[in-house]
Amino acid sequence: MKNNKTLLSPEERKLFGDLMPEELEEVLTSGFNRRHFLKLMGLATSGMLASHLIGAEQLFARAATIEEIPHLIPEAIENGIHVNFKVNSTERKVLVDSRMTLLDTLRERIGLTGSKKGCDHGQCGACTVIVNGNRVLSCLTLAASCEGKSVITIEGLAKGSELNPMQAAFLKHDGFQCGFCTPGQICSAVALMKEAKEGQASFITGDIRNQKQGLLLSDEEISERMSGNICRCGAYPNIVDAIKEAQSGKNVEQNWLYAG
Repeated sequence: MKNNKTLLSPEERKLFGDLMPEELEEVLTSGFNRRHFLKLMGLATSGMLASHLIGAEQLFARAATIEEIPHLIPEAIENGIHVNFKVNSTERKVLVDSRMTLLDTLRERIGLTGSKKGCDHGQCGACTVIVNGNRVLSCLTLAASCEGKSVITIEGLAKGSELNPMQAAFLKHDGFQCGFCTPGQICSAVALMKEAKEGQASFITGDIRNQKQGLLLSDEEISERMSGNICRCGAYPNIVDAIKEAQSGKNVEQNWLYAG
């Protein structure tokens, strides 16, 4: 992993100053490297990053771009092809096996590990990403089929330190527990809003002939349209509330209480 010497955002500076003060000067002078990343991962497993969520998210996203895509010897890959596509607004050219999935390409070749490999059979939705504005299961999508297309992953939804409204809503409504399915849930929810805006019907739509654009989705519609994303922890009610708030722009009261 190469040094990535850049100015720290206020959130990133506060994160290092509060939790890793001994590393702050080195990061400022030499850049953010793999050792810093591993220390942050250790803090993440202990739950110490909760109060520095934005700064941590920025650094984890930056870590995904620190290491440039390594060049592989073409002879080392059977049926190797070059795929040119845009990932989170950045042009990418990567050599992959023609049978390699988009999910494995994102995780293993580009280093974007936010998209998770759950079932690897297209049944859980944890690997959902957005391709040309539409949600797809990246474990069932060949990387070669994305030639010339635009791919958005969970790492590409925020704009700098500003979270995507859907991400903010998931945080507010506690729409996750273990978090493994959350990247796929959020990407699916973002694309779902586009589908509703375009008036696309779902399985439970009453009259598809009278579908109108800009649909305001009910709880039942949201649940149906998100049914391809499985949450083993069972955070479904909170996920529905988060999507309702993000789509309507109106405050949705939290319906959970702390125990005790």
